[in-house]
Amino acid sequence: MARLSDGVIKRGSTWAYVIRVRNPATGVSKPRWVGGFRTEDEAKAARDEARVRARRGEYVDRSRITVAEYLDSWLETHAMAIRPRTLASYRYLVEEYIKPALGEMPLQALQPATISKLYLDLHTTGGRRGEGLSARSVAYIHAVLRKAFNDAVHIDRLLTKNPAESAKRPLRERQQRTPVWNPDELRSFLAAASEHRYAAFYATAAFTGARRGELLHLRWTDLDLDVRTMHIRGSAGVIDGRWVDGPTKGGDDRRISLDAGTVALLRDLRKEQQVKRQTAADSWEGWDQYVFTTDLGKRIHPDSVSQAMPRLIASANAARAAARLEPMPYARLHDLRHVHATTLLLEKVPVHVVAARLGHADPAITLRVYAHALNRTDDGVAELFARAVGRPVPPAAPPRTSPDVSPTPSPERPPGMTR
Repeated sequence: MARLSDGVIKRGSTWAYVIRVRNPATGVSKPRWVGGFRTEDEAKAARDEARVRARRGEYVDRSRITVAEYLDSWLETHAMAIRPRTLASYRYLVEEYIKPALGEMPLQALQPATISKLYLDLHTTGGRRGEGLSARSVAYIHAVLRKAFNDAVHIDRLLTKNPAESAKRPLRERQQRTPVWNPDELRSFLAAASEHRYAAFYATAAFTGARRGELLHLRWTDLDLDVRTMHIRGSAGVIDGRWVDGPTKGGDDRRISLDAGTVALLRDLRKEQQVKRQTAADSWEGWDQYVFTTDLGKRIHPDSVSQAMPRLIASANAARAAARLEPMPYARLHDLRHVHATTLLLEKVPVHVVAARLGHADPAITLRVYAHALNRTDDGVAELFARAVGRPVPPAAPPRTSPDVSPTPSPERPPGMTR
């Protein structure tokens, strides 16, 4: 019969070790057996590592939970901590791309190389019709796995380390930055949209920098038009055909100022909405609380305001062509937010003020997203600094001429004449 020697024993053709692990809640220590090692040396090495983790309170029990089982549990627990739309995107990525490849594997058997192969397969043939996913899409999947497995390490104590951290991902393609509209182009767009049923929505988006979901969540009680402020309290969207209201992307409320023109526009919208409600009478389907609604009072579907953009841009470009102006580049609804931020930065509004207006938790985010706009303001900055510290201006250098060629006299005056 095999004998236990310093916590290691042979069982059949494999080796196992045993250590005692103290329960931090009860203070009671119990034996933990782990087997399946091919040699005695492998068992001893694993035993030593386990003893160190046990002393640190980092010991992980063996578990047969699969990747699919863990991710399902993680999503359920995670639901209360993130926005509904973000949770829906996590669920989609898990069901569509992660579970089919890794779902049946034991979580504790997952290796970085296995995850790297998943990323390679997805990037090569993992998309629809056998086309590969972009490196950006693979990066989203990686972000979900890294976040989930990080919780498996630090919260659930099912993993000793995160296998996604060492996984290799495809190189991110350098994306061409879409040109941001200048103020003249924005005016062309708003002029083309002025007769559209969502004209007030587009103008408010452009003049506040608010996100689509934030504007669709906006109630009249969130506006104080007398003092020209808007209180952004949350975000709204449609998930699986159902309206879902949640916090803002950053999780915090914010109050921003409104210009006089936007205030006048919203006052007119309020009057118009009240008239429509009286006209619709019993056909009015909505509440009297949301700022942006259909003619029957229902909340505007997010896709409606986004899908109307190409037609309005085409209309604006037709007007610009008639005026012999350059056409505007294509833009998404979200780009109205970029126009707002970029214009403020070019007008020398401090970055931390722009960040607070946009709802960025950290001005560093604003700096990263809008670095291109800040770079455009660098012209002449060197001379501004030199003047501020009083550096003497060097005398202008005389015009350079070739040493073997005499200067060509000016044709406007005879040779020898001075100015």
